Amino acid sequence: MVLGFGNRGTKPNVVNRYRVRAALRSLRSRNPRLVCSGGSVHGTVSEAELLAGHARQLGYRGELITESGSRSTWENITNVLPYLEDAGRIRIVSNSLHAEKARAYLRHLRPDLAERLVKADDYRFGELILLKPIMAALGAWSLRRLPVTLAEAKPPTRRSTVPR
Repeated sequence: MVLGFGNRGTKPNVVNRYRVRAALRSLRSRNPRLVCSGGSVHGTVSEAELLAGHARQLGYRGELITESGSRSTWENITNVLPYLEDAGRIRIVSNSLHAEKARAYLRHLRPDLAERLVKADDYRFGELILLKPIMAALGAWSLRRLPVTLAEAKPPTRRSTVPR
């Protein structure tokens, strides 16, 4: 599963291209399923569609599912649950701290599915070297709020808006 990043244009930005590359190198199955998640939060094209299109451009030919309704990490996880039910292993791809937040949400919502979590290949030394300090700072700030956010969390609904 690859999580989208706010994208203003009609082509994937540098962060979304990185996440697709990390997702593709993380695939380890003979019959992989790539789930792209993210709505059109900052632009007119959903993040999921941008991610899926880039995966196809890079040569991915396996099963590809797009979930285009999510507007937050919480919704990403909530809305893809049906696509994870029969997965043997689950990898969540994003930048490292954002993926950790998504894994925490999955553990909270569906501990049974969280038992299938395995590490994605979403870190490589030198990759996005100028953006990583910014993403790390934002991710650390977001993770600090996680216990509060999970305490406020409601059971998943189709259009849940908590927590970001």
